[in-house]
Amino acid sequence: MKIAVVILNWNGKSLLEKFLPSVVRYSPEAVIYVADNASADTSVEFVKTAYPSIKIIRNKGNFGFAKGYNDALQFVEEDIYALVNSDIEVTENWLQPVMATFETENNTAAIQPKILDYKNKTYFEYAGAAGGFIDQYGYPFCRGRVFDTVEKDEGQYNDPMKIFWASGACFFIRKDVYRTLGGFDDTFFAHQEEIDLCWRIFNKGYAIEYVPKSTVFHVGGATLQQGSPRKTFLNFRNSLLMLTKNLPKKKLYIILFLRLILDGLAGIQFLSKGKFSHFFAILKAHFSFYGRFNEALRKRDVSQSGDYYKIESVIKSYYLQGKRTYNDLF
Repeated sequence: MKIAVVILNWNGKSLLEKFLPSVVRYSPEAVIYVADNASADTSVEFVKTAYPSIKIIRNKGNFGFAKGYNDALQFVEEDIYALVNSDIEVTENWLQPVMATFETENNTAAIQPKILDYKNKTYFEYAGAAGGFIDQYGYPFCRGRVFDTVEKDEGQYNDPMKIFWASGACFFIRKDVYRTLGGFDDTFFAHQEEIDLCWRIFNKGYAIEYVPKSTVFHVGGATLQQGSPRKTFLNFRNSLLMLTKNLPKKKLYIILFLRLILDGLAGIQFLSKGKFSHFFAILKAHFSFYGRFNEALRKRDVSQSGDYYKIESVIKSYYLQGKRTYNDLF
């Protein structure tokens, strides 16, 4: 079984200079690719000169995370894809426990390692932490991170377990599953496309695994800052698209209706804090969603599993009951 480490790049020379050394040093068993989204800087030239063994795939435009990977992975034939953000520092032997899991668990389609914060390495990192889940209304949370509460890594999540979604920051998936399901949804551009793909994996009866013996460190927000209105737009729109595509039919319209109300409350909260750009980002997200609603309906599978969530409302648990960690929730 062969593995490819594929790093998506867009004008990221400084990130490649900083983080490629760890990938090259600790991934001797992998074929390493840099998939470039038509960068205007000298990042491709840097890779060619400094790391001639790395294979470069040139996309024709800046297609974001989803289409950027979809286009590039057409040219990658290894059995396992390790999709790694350009702001990830890997550690020694990070690939071995992941490959061992794939080799022994035939039904496991995707895997996430433990993701810690590069800037504060004793804490989990926001984007994935120790594996992801969603609540009944499609709100994502992680072992190690619930909304803005990020936990210190004290070994409390050192047990491997089945999860609902694996973070796109460092995402392992079998090539045949990726291609069978059509990869990421291009219309998402970026944000929550990995949760959508994992939901489709889940609906097909495959498992997604958290493997803590593999550890990486993630900067986070290197390409789109956490407080960016663009990020707000993508998260709100893509969450609604994801629900439309994957919710069981009997729950679809009632949960969409409730989400529209909750999104409205979120918009009012942004207004109360003077964050007008984020309020308008939510409005824009909803109009974009309405324009893509029928398209999202056409993408629905024949059947959707109703057993997709572990908690009814993470908002209720977090804000009304004061449950701030994954272990508090359960």
